[in-house]
Amino acid sequence: MTVVNLVRGFARRPGRPVAEGAAPAIAVLVALPLYWMVLGAFEPAGEVRSDRPRPWTLSPSLDSFRRVFGQQEFGRYFANSLVVAGSVVIVSALIAFLAATAVTRFRFRFRTTLLIMFLVARMVPVEALAIPLFFQLRDFGLLNTLGSLMLPHIAFSLPFAIWMPRGFVKGVPQAVEEAAYIDGASRSRFLWQILFPLVLPGLVATSVFSFISAWNDFLFAKSFIISDTSQSTLPMALLVFFKPDDPDWGGVMAASTVMTIPVLVFFVLVQRRLVSGLGGAVKD
Repeated sequence: MTVVNLVRGFARRPGRPVAEGAAPAIAVLVALPLYWMVLGAFEPAGEVRSDRPRPWTLSPSLDSFRRVFGQQEFGRYFANSLVVAGSVVIVSALIAFLAATAVTRFRFRFRTTLLIMFLVARMVPVEALAIPLFFQLRDFGLLNTLGSLMLPHIAFSLPFAIWMPRGFVKGVPQAVEEAAYIDGASRSRFLWQILFPLVLPGLVATSVFSFISAWNDFLFAKSFIISDTSQSTLPMALLVFFKPDDPDWGGVMAASTVMTIPVLVFFVLVQRRLVSGLGGAVKD
């Protein structure tokens, strides 16, 4: 009977066996570069530079990590990256929540046009705006500061961050808001104590993308931090190991592994809300 039900299930959903079979292959394909990065971080120098690389090592070493943490400014770079990424996540989430509430709950002229313009602005390549942003930040006196990294990332993350929570704001019944007002709640109290917790999963989903974008940024860090290296972020630390004649690939892999750990920790902390947030966005 179980076999019959299984066959019937496959007949009703013929694409499911293909999807279940392809999922492990895709997972291995995605995880392979990460495995090779971690392997290169623990391999001794001779194996990293070998002409015949092997997918394993019999003599793991921590020398690459010692060289990474031995860099004088590595701790400062790490702290700068945390400040930039954390600020981008918090500020963009708050602005996106208020903007998503405004475009969903209030009726005003050109509302749809404004939402479309958000998407159009996000379609412009970041590389095309690097030079105009450089001159603008120079006029504001923000070059060689962490603010020159925060402001562009906040601006680029807002269009997607505003669109994502709209489904959650729209999903909150109007009756909930009316009941809150009848019970004596002010608009600000309803906004932060009732609506904000309901929209939080969507904000968490957008914060993941904002965090990754700001954490892995190299273009803005290279373009806007020119002379004051104390304001550099972690991706710039990789340049220390790229020597013209003799690049330290073990150091590059070790530094990249260290850079990946905060992203993984962030994913673990928000994974439950991330899944519900993406589900809510799809339903909208």
